Amino acid sequence: MLNKQNRITRNKDFDRAFKTGQSFYGKVLGIKAVENDLNMTRFGILISTKVSKKAVVRNHFKRQIRAHIQGELPKLKKGYDIVLIVFSLILDKDFEEIHHYLVTGLNKLNLYNLANIK
Repeated sequence: MLNKQNRITRNKDFDRAFKTGQSFYGKVLGIKAVENDLNMTRFGILISTKVSKKAVVRNHFKRQIRAHIQGELPKLKKGYDIVLIVFSLILDKDFEEIHHYLVTGLNKLNLYNLANIK
């Protein structure tokens, strides 16, 4: 589970990411990233009911994505708000494929701190 300090909770922060943030959209995930004035990186995950009508399924993928984020968090630059938008093609993907799409998107947006990657 992500720490509370690493979560985006206010609508104002989501709106700022959508209006002014950098974008990367793939087949499975969309990523919006914007700098914040904090010394931490925060994440928000959006999964529409268009992905699945069942909350159990949506929450399952949220948990999977959070697990990937926790593993990647120490490698990321600090001071960003990152919003992940999940598309319906995620239903066909397994745990490792989701990780691949997440890492690819974060890399395209240049969010990795190169000093921490080994």
